[in-house]
Amino acid sequence: MKLVILALSFVMLTAFGTVEKVSLNKTSNSEIVIGESFSLINDSKDKISIHTGTGFVSLNKGSKTSIGCNVGKEVRWANEGKKGDVIFKITADMCGKTLKLSELMK
Repeated sequence: MKLVILALSFVMLTAFGTVEKVSLNKTSNSEIVIGESFSLINDSKDKISIHTGTGFVSLNKGSKTSIGCNVGKEVRWANEGKKGDVIFKITADMCGKTLKLSELMK
């Protein structure tokens, strides 16, 4: 019984570790960064809706959201739960930063 509790405790403690980078293909330079994110600030004058590559988010004027740093994913405009045009693609240099929407729309 002690062995089962010890093994379960070990599994639970190691489950909280993070993986920083996972290579998709040995012949490609593509990477997915896991466990990191970046912040996006809606510095526009209006409330907006976007698809972050993994889900839909509505941002009021001046509000901020955290987006997972999934390199290569596209952040798109959204309207009533449907994806729209691409705003930008997530790149590795965005990870850990706070970015303004107006700078990424150029």
